[in-house]
Amino acid sequence: MFLHKISLLNFKNHPQRQIAFTKKLNCLIGNNGVGKTNLVDAIYYLCLTKSYFNPIDQQNVLFGQDFFRLEGTFNKQEEPQHLVYKFAGNRKKELTINDAPVNKLSDHVGNFPAIMITPDDSQLILGNSEERRKFIDGTISQVNHQYLLWVMQYNKVLAQRNAALKRTPDNPNVNKQLIETYNSQLVPLGIQIHKARKLAIEKLVPIFNSFYKNISLQREQVSLEYVSQLNDKPFDQLLADNFERDTILQRTDAGIHKDDIDFYIKVIPETSPPGGGMEGGKMKKFGSQGQQKSFIISIKFAQYRFIQQAKGYHPILLIDDIFDKLDNDRSQKLVELIAGDTFGQVFLTDTDDAHIRQTLQGNEGAYEVFKV
Repeated sequence: MFLHKISLLNFKNHPQRQIAFTKKLNCLIGNNGVGKTNLVDAIYYLCLTKSYFNPIDQQNVLFGQDFFRLEGTFNKQEEPQHLVYKFAGNRKKELTINDAPVNKLSDHVGNFPAIMITPDDSQLILGNSEERRKFIDGTISQVNHQYLLWVMQYNKVLAQRNAALKRTPDNPNVNKQLIETYNSQLVPLGIQIHKARKLAIEKLVPIFNSFYKNISLQREQVSLEYVSQLNDKPFDQLLADNFERDTILQRTDAGIHKDDIDFYIKVIPETSPPGGGMEGGKMKKFGSQGQQKSFIISIKFAQYRFIQQAKGYHPILLIDDIFDKLDNDRSQKLVELIAGDTFGQVFLTDTDDAHIRQTLQGNEGAYEVFKV
């Protein structure tokens, strides 16, 4: 799958712009603030009906305007697909594919898979558990639409259960029968989500390790671990055991909405003698900025390969500010990967035309530069 051309109207800082792309590597070059990131976000919008950076549609409209329109022509499995996404503040947002309306935007997720890598992804390591749940949910949802529906329904029932746990002067007692009704809905959803996350992470781990070894030149070892209360105890028992605690906290404190992924790194100390041991711990604490960036890129590449294997075709890969915090060796390894046959169509941004050409030296036929 690849994007042939895109058209933007009143999107962020782009009043109007049209670009036709190459099928392989597209380099968007320009100074900070000219709209390179907004261009790759427009591609992400068409693929997933939302911004990667700002979920509020109104805030993605060009200042002074009241609507935006995105239009893209894709080639998907040798078939042309024309997508149009429209947002106007006083009307429902619309998506059409080959002039046919998409009635539910959630149905579009996974039809045009895309992976984004940005400097903000450091929050996947440094941020709270919600960031890591969003990552795994976004990965599975692009290959399993039923999973997305499970998560949406789980969150809806969870909100209802939490509302039932809230006590007020007019309603000082918790309705235990109502809570049990919500439990009966949460449990099967939670079990299915837990199984899907566990299986996905098991598949991601070896792919992730392979990419990290390549990018890091095998200087360190990394791993990740799925952390869930459901790993140790059945969900229905968790809810029953936590009922008194939930009534005190007035919220649900057990379930897959508490899941997390732990990231680890082991390195060989510079002072270690040949054949010496390795030391380390959680990536958040022990990883350098370059190691953390390598980790993020590797796990996003694993996400890409996971989706590719499930779909049978290449997703679109979007990389913003690719070389930030990477040393020359890691940058070169990264370029070898994205310019080779591992990935399909790739979009990357950089501020320095000379830098991008130097880094891509030897791959001149594999990329095209667009000055923004």
